[in-house]
Amino acid sequence: MHLLFDLDGTLSDPFLGITTCIQYALAGLGHPAPPAENLRWCIGPPLKETFAELLGAQEAHRADEALAKYRERFGTVGLFENRLYPQMEAALHELCREGYILSVATSKPTVFAARIIEHFGLKKYFRSVDGSELDGTRTDKADLIAHILRRDGLAPNDVMMIGDRKHDIIGARKNGVRGVGVLWGYGTYEELNAAGARVCVGAPLELSAVARTISDVAAARRTVVS
Repeated sequence: MHLLFDLDGTLSDPFLGITTCIQYALAGLGHPAPPAENLRWCIGPPLKETFAELLGAQEAHRADEALAKYRERFGTVGLFENRLYPQMEAALHELCREGYILSVATSKPTVFAARIIEHFGLKKYFRSVDGSELDGTRTDKADLIAHILRRDGLAPNDVMMIGDRKHDIIGARKNGVRGVGVLWGYGTYEELNAAGARVCVGAPLELSAVARTISDVAAARRTVVS
C-alpha cells in the first residue's frame, strides 16, 4: 500500500515559520497583522485563499502580492522555523520496515517541501515529495492526489492519504482514496470526521496499526471481487 503524507501539521509543526511569515507579509502591505495564535487556522489551506480572507473583501485582490511577500521571508528563514513532531521519524521507520511505500503530498510548493524534508533528514523514507507549483498549480489537494495517482500508475484502493486538515480528507475522497486524519496537527476530530476521514489517530506510532488494518480490509475486498 502507498501512504501519502501531508507535511504541515502532519509530519512537522510549522507554526512559528508560517505565522511569522504571514505577519511579515501583511505588515509589508501596510495591513494590520493579527497575533500569531489567531493565525493557527491558516496552517493547512492554500495560502493565496488564506491571504484573500485575511485581507478582507476590499483588499482581497492583493493576495498574490501578499503571497510573494510571504515567500520573501519563508524561502530564506521561515521554512526552517519548524520542528518535527515527536515519534514521527520512528513511525516512518516502522512503516517502511513493514513494506509500505511513502510519499509526501502537500499543498506547499515542492521547492520548499523538498528542502524541509531534507532539513529533517527524512528523504530516505519517501519515494517522492510532491507539492504545488509556485504559480499555484496543484494547490488543491484533490488535484495533487490525482496527479500522483496518474504519474505513478496507482490504484486508488491501494492508497491512503494521511493529514491533519479537511482538505487532505476531501482531496482523498474525491480520488477514491482512503483518508486518515491525525489529531496532533491543526485540524480537530470534528473537522476531520465531517470531511469523511476513515479513522483518526492520536499519535504517530499508531499509524502502522491503522495501515495494517486498512490494508487487510482492502486485500479481503480484492479477494472477494476476484
